[in-house]
Amino acid sequence: MDAQGLDWLLVPLHQLVSWGAAGAMVFGGVVPYIPQYRDIRRTQNAEGFSTYVCLVLLVANILRILFWFGRRFESPLLWQSIVMTATMLLMLKLCTDVRAANELSIRRRCFADLDPHYFWHWSTFADYLQCVLAFTGVAGYITYLSIDSALFVETLGFLAVLTEAMLGVPQLYRNHRHQSTEGMRHPLFHCWRAKVGLQFIKMVLMWTSGDTFKTAYFLLNSAPLQFSVCGLLQVLVDLAILAQAYTFTRHPPKPTPHAVHPVSAKAL
Repeated sequence: MDAQGLDWLLVPLHQLVSWGAAGAMVFGGVVPYIPQYRDIRRTQNAEGFSTYVCLVLLVANILRILFWFGRRFESPLLWQSIVMTATMLLMLKLCTDVRAANELSIRRRCFADLDPHYFWHWSTFADYLQCVLAFTGVAGYITYLSIDSALFVETLGFLAVLTEAMLGVPQLYRNHRHQSTEGMRHPLFHCWRAKVGLQFIKMVLMWTSGDTFKTAYFLLNSAPLQFSVCGLLQVLVDLAILAQAYTFTRHPPKPTPHAVHPVSAKAL
């Protein structure tokens, strides 16, 4: 069968693969949050989930959406940011409601207080929403005024993807400082506290493969350079954490001697 005769099969197959890759790009990032959301809702306990991850991802994806107005990249990447923003707002809503129900203190902390000591520790979801809208409004206004500046637009895109790419760096530093991956929690697996061993490595491999797919999608679809560079950076961070997990599991550091105290304390 000649090449033209295969077109009826190859063209729809290529289109199907493209749709599948685009769908994975749009919704793949939110899949790990589904069991997290269900677990928090079932247990009514949000202590294992850091709302600062929501803050970082909200900032990163809002900036990416604004970047789209200055440089029109692929629609799946735009929809990915929209879906992730909605997901982070849903996570914030659930965590705020759960913590409000379990909160013993009756003191209400508001975004309008503008108290830096309680930033991102407010009492109601409306306060978080006000903060997100205020940030979006200010960033959107600055983008509107500077949309004709190529330097500003490219810098905006770089900040957007770099913010997300840096999510794993605090964990990488923590592992290096403690020479251990015990209690390790990647931003995508917030309260899945894996036991030391192969489970660690399997978990790290999961997010490494996801970030690799995302970076390959950027490269193959000619996404803006910022996406590809920061995607590669994110994969390198993942590989570094994977190397730490493997090293500390196979060659755990020797426990350091501690001074003996009259009263022993139990870690909380």
